[in-house]
Amino acid sequence: MTEDVFETPSSTPNFQTELAMQLASLDPELVTDGKIDLTKLQELLAEDATESAERFGLFWPGKKQALKIAQAPTVATLKPDLDGSVNWETTENIFIEGENLEALKVLQKHYHGKVRVIYVDPPYNTGKDFVYKDNFKESVYAYLEWSKQVNDEGHTLSSNTETDGRYHSNWLNMMYPRLKLARNLLSENGVIFISLDDHEIANLRLLMDMVFGEANFIENYIWESNFRPDNSSRIERENAQHVLCYARNKSALAALVGAQKATEGLPSLTKSSMKISTLRLDPDWLELQLPDGLYIKGERDSGYVLEDDVTILNGKAQASFSLTGRVIWSQQYLEDQVAAGTKIVIKSASFVPYSKKLETSALAPTTLIPRDAVGDVLAGNAEIMNLFGKPVFNHPKPTSLLKYLINSVTFDDKNALVLDFFAGSSSTAHAVMSLNNEDQGSRKFIMIQIPEPTPGDSVARELGFETIANLSSERIILAGRSLTAGDAALDMGQTLDTGFRRYRLSDTNFKKWKTDSSVTLETLEAKLFDVRDSAIDSATSEDLLWEILLKQGYSLSTAVERQRIANLDLYSVGNGLLFAYLDEQVKPTLDAIREVVSLAPARFVILEDAFKGDDELKTNVAQLCKSNGVEFRAA
Repeated sequence: MTEDVFETPSSTPNFQTELAMQLASLDPELVTDGKIDLTKLQELLAEDATESAERFGLFWPGKKQALKIAQAPTVATLKPDLDGSVNWETTENIFIEGENLEALKVLQKHYHGKVRVIYVDPPYNTGKDFVYKDNFKESVYAYLEWSKQVNDEGHTLSSNTETDGRYHSNWLNMMYPRLKLARNLLSENGVIFISLDDHEIANLRLLMDMVFGEANFIENYIWESNFRPDNSSRIERENAQHVLCYARNKSALAALVGAQKATEGLPSLTKSSMKISTLRLDPDWLELQLPDGLYIKGERDSGYVLEDDVTILNGKAQASFSLTGRVIWSQQYLEDQVAAGTKIVIKSASFVPYSKKLETSALAPTTLIPRDAVGDVLAGNAEIMNLFGKPVFNHPKPTSLLKYLINSVTFDDKNALVLDFFAGSSSTAHAVMSLNNEDQGSRKFIMIQIPEPTPGDSVARELGFETIANLSSERIILAGRSLTAGDAALDMGQTLDTGFRRYRLSDTNFKKWKTDSSVTLETLEAKLFDVRDSAIDSATSEDLLWEILLKQGYSLSTAVERQRIANLDLYSVGNGLLFAYLDEQVKPTLDAIREVVSLAPARFVILEDAFKGDDELKTNVAQLCKSNGVEFRAA
């Protein structure tokens, strides 16, 4: 019977083991007694491997443990917070309150390779801001203890002072595992931006070379964050910040990186194998470099044929016209390229069309980010004042800067997913919604913010915001209202998604999984023997459902609805793709489950406790599902 029951995985994937599995699949000769033979690996790599004990790279105390932290699986989950959410049923945006290392691990199953843009503004390590103190053995429990979810003591986040002997190492130990996990989430054509000042930029550059690969470096952009012309004579100005940019795979970004540096002809224009096609050109698509006047329809000396008379006045065609010639672009492809920010250049009366990428439609070709286009810290402060009425957050990034960065990657993908795992005041979420409002996009965001306590004497605490996470989610709500009010609202009939589903990081809801990585085999066996119930008593059915869905790889924005079938209260996921029965109080009958299975879901999930120890019923359900081609999972 056991081969017919698929157990829900208890934790996130163990990436260390997955790496070994990938190596073994590439060459079985690498495996000896179930382990990777490093000597054989070096032999097979031959000259591609180094034998020297001396290596170039970034090394610091705690690096090996930081890697183990990134590789260690977690049994943590996310609990839905319906009361703290906005438009739960319709939104595709996500806000997660919790420690970002564990949250990034939880996201790995579904969001692996799905994020187009990551923007983070981490602690700068100035000697005053905090760094996360990761605990390899009990990272989930340590977070819950810190956030007062398991006792009344609680802990504050520690400042990383310059007097600490491992001042730089502490910061690197915080960033390293988070960047390793973040890289997994980026799509092949994804890009990460990291804001930082001079304190750690040199170390971050080396760290990013190690995690993302030196070949995937795009640029170290400079943003004039504090414009002070009166300080021009000072040697130490501190008026600029860095925005370090790396790609997941730079070769996949050929259309974005430097595409606007030169004007290029349409592909293979003169190949004799190209079909003769007619393209309809709109005046707004064109950059004309020929004198004003009337150009009569007919064949040009280039071989192209004007199908209409063309009148050019003040450098602009006065009407649309058609052009016939040997081209590789179809009309639809042409229009798609124009929508993505391409201009069509016609340089002479021969009317040969060339394509040209606009400078504003790709990653900036210059190191300096223009302050006139993106503003400075004062612009970010003003946005906070406009939303809250008081300065509840110090020096947030202006949304104009974030829109500039996000648009440079997503101008050709307005459905892109954007992640910020140091959310702060949620400037990134505000920027995503604002950009969508401007170009009718439907980009989605995922924000992650630890519930860091606001200072007791702060303006934020005075207004009732006890944590940065609460302030952060409120910023999204206020920004959404401002974007949909009055003249700022969309005028094209499109609904702007200003909602978000809010989740809270939590320990697992299942007793059988509730442990940490330091447990011995004997202790684990005794624990499993002692566990008679599957779910903890305080867990709601929604808590159980979302943990099951997360660990089976479903999206946090998956559509879920309640349905009553054969007197059973079930959850229907993805319009009936999966049915889940999670009521431990009511034991289902085989006939009732038969009616559920007859609806032909791809999966049927049932809480182990619902069987009430009836192994015969469980076996019959497993066989019923198997005979109907339904995957059966117990939780």
